[in-house]
Amino acid sequence: MLDILQLNKNNNGIRQKVKELIPDGNLSACLTCGACSSGCPATGLMSMDPRKFLRMAVLGMDTELERHPWLWACTMCNRCYDVCPMKLNIPQLVFYLRSQWPRQERPKGILASCDHHINSGGGAMGVPLEDFKFTVDDLAEECREQEGFEDLEVNIDREGAYFALNQNSREPVTEPDELLPLWKILHKAGADWTYYSEYWGGENYCMFLADDPSWEKIIRAQAEHIDNLGCKVFVNTECGHSFYAVWSGLQRFNIPHKFEFRHIVEYYAQWIREGKLDVNSDWNKTGIKFTAQDPCNVVRKSLGDRFADDLRFVVKQVVGEENFVEMMPGKSNNYCCGGGGGALQAGYTDERRQYGRTKFEQIMATGATYVVTPCHNCHAQIEDLAHAHDGNYHTVHLWTLICLSMGILGENERIYLGPDLAEYGL
Repeated sequence: MLDILQLNKNNNGIRQKVKELIPDGNLSACLTCGACSSGCPATGLMSMDPRKFLRMAVLGMDTELERHPWLWACTMCNRCYDVCPMKLNIPQLVFYLRSQWPRQERPKGILASCDHHINSGGGAMGVPLEDFKFTVDDLAEECREQEGFEDLEVNIDREGAYFALNQNSREPVTEPDELLPLWKILHKAGADWTYYSEYWGGENYCMFLADDPSWEKIIRAQAEHIDNLGCKVFVNTECGHSFYAVWSGLQRFNIPHKFEFRHIVEYYAQWIREGKLDVNSDWNKTGIKFTAQDPCNVVRKSLGDRFADDLRFVVKQVVGEENFVEMMPGKSNNYCCGGGGGALQAGYTDERRQYGRTKFEQIMATGATYVVTPCHNCHAQIEDLAHAHDGNYHTVHLWTLICLSMGILGENERIYLGPDLAEYGL
C-alpha cells in the first residue's frame, strides 16, 4: 500500500535552490516512473526511496526533507541518475541537502574524519607527517631485507619524480604491512615515484560531509604541492572515493594543475601489457574462483567501463581467465556495496548492512571464494557484509594478488587471504 504524503504549506525553497545549482535541476520533469527506486539498494531504508524523496522536494516538503536521516544512508552512487529518463540528478539533491545541515549536527564520524584531515594536514586518521615518515622509513627497511628488494627506494617529497602517490591513511595506522605489496609492484615496474607530504592521505571525508570549503582546501593544497614537486602524474592508489574526490574536485573548484591524474589500476594493466610485471596464473592450479567489485566512484561516476575493463584484465591475468566469475549486473550497471558516501562512518550500521544486502547476494551468486576490491570503502563494507550475513568469501586488495602471482608476497602481507592461500609460496 502506498504511503500518503501529508503536505504542509512550505515555500518550496529546496526546489528553487536545486534549479539554481544543478543544470538538470527541473525536478518537475520527474515522470514518477520509479526507475530510480527500482535499482536503488537504499530503497525502503528509513521508509524512503529516491522517487519519494524527489516527489517530496517537488511538492515543497522542505521541512520533512531538510533533516531526514536518509540523506546519510544514500551513498550518492549515481545509479538512480544513470537510469532516469529525464536525467534528474538526485545524488546532487542529496549532496545539497547534506550541506544544509548545521555542520556540528552532521554525523560525528564523518565530521571527525574531515576535521582530522584538515587539522593534521595529513589524512582522516589525523596522523602527523612525522609519524607517517617514521612508518614509511621503518617499513622500507623491513622490505629491503627481503630478497630482490635490497635496493628498494621509498621517499617523500622527492622533487622531479615522475609519479606522486597518495596513500589511504588506514594502512600506515592500522595495517602497515599492506603498504609493502604496493611498493613491491612499483619497484618491479621500475616506477619513478614519491609520496607527497601535503595532505598525503588519499581519503577525503570532507566531500562526504558536503563541506565544500574543506574539500576544496585539501584538493587545492595537494595540487599545488605536487606541481611544486614537478611530478608529471598524480596516481591514486586502490581507493574509489579518494579518486573521485580529486577527479571531481579539480573540476568542481576549477583548480589549476599541470599533472595528469590517474588510478593505479590503470598502471597495473599497462605494466602487465608491457611485460614490466611478470604475473601469471600458474599458481591457481586448484581453480579457486574470484570476482571483482566495481567501485561506483571510479567506474560509474568518473572513468567508466574502461576502468572496469582494466580491472578485469588484471584479475584474469593473475588468477586465470577461467577462474574469474562476473557479478551480474556488472561494470557501470553494478550495484553500490553501501560503503560509499560516508556510510561507513555515518552511524547507521543496520541500515548500511541492509543496503549492502543486494551486493552480498550478488557476491554469493558468483560462488567465488575471493572478492577483489580495489577501493578501501568497498573493501571494508564487503568484508563487514560477510560477517554480518554469514558469507563464506574473503575480501582482498588487488595488490595482494599481483604479488602472490609473482611469488613476492611476504609472510606478513597476507592478512586478507583465507587458509587456502595463507601460506602459498612461503
